[in-house]
Amino acid sequence: MAAGTDATAAGTTVDHLTETYRQHYRSLLGLAALLLDDTASCEDVVQEAFIRVHSARKRVRDPEKTLAYLRQTVVNLSRSALRRRILGLKLLSKPMPDMASAEEGAYDQLERDALIKAMRGLQRRQREVLVLRYFADMTEAQVAETLGLSLGSVKAYGSRGIAALRIAMEAPA
Repeated sequence: MAAGTDATAAGTTVDHLTETYRQHYRSLLGLAALLLDDTASCEDVVQEAFIRVHSARKRVRDPEKTLAYLRQTVVNLSRSALRRRILGLKLLSKPMPDMASAEEGAYDQLERDALIKAMRGLQRRQREVLVLRYFADMTEAQVAETLGLSLGSVKAYGSRGIAALRIAMEAPA
């Protein structure tokens, strides 16, 4: 057996992971941005996800599943980051800093801010389902597999999440 064949059979290759990084870094960063609220945390989460997948690449036997494994890792690391942040807020009892001033945003930025605010108002599972379904462009079955939910649960969370977003987006600010 050739050395190249052994490396593929043993798991995802470094070259494949590097190419996946080049192709999907921005989309994974966007995924993290919809779950977290600051760029630095998003970058940290995505880079940590790639480091973890690199360390565990021999366990990702099918190179086709590398991106799914990365998405799941980004979601899990985002959850952990939020948990740490919430715990820190409880311990410090300090209010969060204000968001960017009105001068910094144009009309589409205001719409994006309203959507992000509405997304934050959703239940965690609803937000995760909507982000994976519509931002990451995953099928309901892929979302179910990624989050470890049944297909029916994904459909229910998605439907309720969209209904809640409609209400939140129509409400006067």
